[in-house]
Amino acid sequence: MFRPSSMAMGLISICLIFSTALHGQVMVQPAATINVNLQKEVAKVSPTLYGLMTEEINHSYDGGLYAELVRNRTFHKGWDEPAHWFLVQYGAAKASMQLDPTTGPSANRQLSLRVTVQQADSSSPAGVKNEGYWGIPVHANTTYKGSFYAKADNEAVGPVRFSIISDDTGKELASATSPALSSEWKQYNVSLRTGEVKASAANHLVLTIAHPATVWFDMVSLFPPTYKDRVNGNRIDMMEKLAAMKPAFLRFPGGNYLEGDHISERYQWKNTIGPLVDRPTHPSPWRYHSSDGLGLLEFLEWCEDLHMQPVLAVYAGYSMAQEHENPGPELEPYLQDALDEIEYVAGAVNTKWGAVRARNGHPEPFKLIYVEIGNEDFFDKSGSYDGRYAQYYEVIKEKYPQLQLIATAPVQSIKADVIDDHYYKRADEFYEFVHHYDKVDRNGPKIFVGEWATREGTPTPNFGAALGDAAWMTSMERNSDLIVMASYAPLLVNVNPGGMQWDTNLIGYDALNSYGSPSYYAQVMFSNHIGTEIVDSRSEGGGPRFFYSVTHDPVKGVLYLKVVNASSVPQAVEFKITGANQLKSNAKIISLSAQSTSETNTLAEPTKIVPVESVVEGVAQNFSHTFAPYSINVIVAESK
Repeated sequence: MFRPSSMAMGLISICLIFSTALHGQVMVQPAATINVNLQKEVAKVSPTLYGLMTEEINHSYDGGLYAELVRNRTFHKGWDEPAHWFLVQYGAAKASMQLDPTTGPSANRQLSLRVTVQQADSSSPAGVKNEGYWGIPVHANTTYKGSFYAKADNEAVGPVRFSIISDDTGKELASATSPALSSEWKQYNVSLRTGEVKASAANHLVLTIAHPATVWFDMVSLFPPTYKDRVNGNRIDMMEKLAAMKPAFLRFPGGNYLEGDHISERYQWKNTIGPLVDRPTHPSPWRYHSSDGLGLLEFLEWCEDLHMQPVLAVYAGYSMAQEHENPGPELEPYLQDALDEIEYVAGAVNTKWGAVRARNGHPEPFKLIYVEIGNEDFFDKSGSYDGRYAQYYEVIKEKYPQLQLIATAPVQSIKADVIDDHYYKRADEFYEFVHHYDKVDRNGPKIFVGEWATREGTPTPNFGAALGDAAWMTSMERNSDLIVMASYAPLLVNVNPGGMQWDTNLIGYDALNSYGSPSYYAQVMFSNHIGTEIVDSRSEGGGPRFFYSVTHDPVKGVLYLKVVNASSVPQAVEFKITGANQLKSNAKIISLSAQSTSETNTLAEPTKIVPVESVVEGVAQNFSHTFAPYSINVIVAESK
């Protein structure tokens, strides 16, 4: 219950984030008091505190955010050959298929699928089908864009029929016919539209011909509508969930995905730009092949679409199988490649790589502030990172002195601008860890918590993990003068069998639908409610799983007070706020709660745990409230 009294400062809204939940017990923890002095600013809040970290893991890109529906569109080998493609022979048709490494539509694509049709006609066509990423999703009254490269041994073969077929009925749900094939490699584009069909992922893609011939296929593609209608774009539902987080930055192209298992398998950005047909693709360290359809420019456009700063990670001479290049001359080609990459991102159109970016369709440079040198180089047993970072630092700073360069391991030979710390913990471990940064030297490098998560729940976090996350976020907010950026990881997971390589991921999905975990909604609540300055505050009393942070936006007149009660019993809290006055007595409260720490969201119950909004009455200078167990709340109280 809130009891009213006077306050002293104008135009203030108070935003309180609490952790509470109902357990049916009457016990309470020792009462807590939170004292807040709005007239005393401790430090500025980093404007880039909350952002996104991404990499190709759990089918995050291919089969996830990247909207391509065809799996293995470039016909790389798998356990079978080619993976995820199968022969189709209707009626009396006869055909065979095999990979052909001698021909393709570009210099970088000299591998294709040769389909030899011995017998076929209009009533008995033959061809190939693709099973998609655990199905081809369809929605009613929706237009899909298909394309493929092909050539034929004779031009009498005619057109290709491009169809989405139901797994259950064998009926066409949408189809289109290409122009007649040529004896030269060409790209063919088709448009397919569904009618009044039931939304389903139990479908596959079929390409057929109706005459005997040999046809070569490559780069077979099918796209649904994409976010902001981007060509070669991203899934709408997933981008909307990311947009709701209001992320300030995107760290890309990823962690291990940047390094690869071997130097030859590293992320080579120059192979990911330009026409898709010119991208050779490469193996991912998470044991599946990357199409590189989501390449460097697509990452940057992702930043553009969600109004995020790019945090560019560049390869720094170390790969995870303990392969590395030593500082000095052997590292120079990789350093030059990083300089080229920075120029591609941020260079003017009159620079070499800025001109390439312009030819790729984006003349305007992207604003770049942070560049990360490598990834998790504390795993490098050679001890070479200190020298490698220093070499990158000196050369990059000479050309781009305005850039902030992030180190991924402690360095001694030079002072890093920012250090990237990673934390994967259980909830109880985070509860013990919340004071880690409270007394860190503010004269040292700034901190980027580039990967962190409470690892409880699979494939996505349960509510206990959300409580651990919320406790840790209060710590990062209290220390956001030091912590310039933070990003949860992994961000995405395909929940189908075989789609996941890492437990506990923020957002889950299959081919058709996606959902946010309880931790996702905690992230949304925290990132959407944060001030511009940390104000003086202290707490007294409270139970062992009681945490808080206080930030303030004096321009908007909003105070954000976040409190976590991760206990199974209620927590009484008294708030004593000085330096403010005349708050409206009615305030908005947003609550996220669960009955137990194991409760969670799933594809079947995607909104079981979501924030709920209501009204709190009687907010004043001194007020108290008892917070129930296991919940997270946001109170917004505006001044009169």
